[in-house]
Amino acid sequence: MQVAIIKYNAGNIYSVDCALKRVGVDAVITDDEEVLKSSDKIIFPGVGEAASTMHYLRQKSLDKLIKSFTQPVLGICIGMQLMCRHSEEGDVDCLNIFEVKETKGLGFLNGEVVFMDIDEKIPHMGWNSIERVDSHMFPVDLEGKYVYFVHSYYVPECKYTTAVTDYIQPFSAALHKDNFYATQFHLEKSGKVGESILTHFLNL
Repeated sequence: MQVAIIKYNAGNIYSVDCALKRVGVDAVITDDEEVLKSSDKIIFPGVGEAASTMHYLRQKSLDKLIKSFTQPVLGICIGMQLMCRHSEEGDVDCLNIFEVKETKGLGFLNGEVVFMDIDEKIPHMGWNSIERVDSHMFPVDLEGKYVYFVHSYYVPECKYTTAVTDYIQPFSAALHKDNFYATQFHLEKSGKVGESILTHFLNL
């Protein structure tokens, strides 16, 4: 099985590569169209700012490429947000894979990414539990388990939500539509729980 990590102007890519190695997978980090298209699984990770990241993806024509994938794709953190319709961060249109309302991202989900306008510490950084966990996207027995978050923008609950976290207000901790999967939390920093979710995705 060939696993590819999309190479682009975002941080934390090599942490995901290390997490894959921990579960016995040697991934390729690439922005090569043919390598990505021929891969069995694709991971779209990252830490960054939505507007500058979308600008980079469009410059490299990676935006159209990502939307064309038919194999399982996993977005992590900014990767999930960019899969949405629009993000308030930089007021940018995204991939529109997930058609949801706020965390304006890539547009797969027709959704938006919104700022966490709450009287609590921002960014949301640390361990929180996931609830209402979907059994297709996740292994069994993950209800109430703790995972690691670092983010200031979020995707509200929507029809694509497959797990919810409550940090003052509930938001989408994970999304799923067709062959596109995504988590707001960092699998690569979530210990054994993160490894079990990553392994489950690799076995889809």
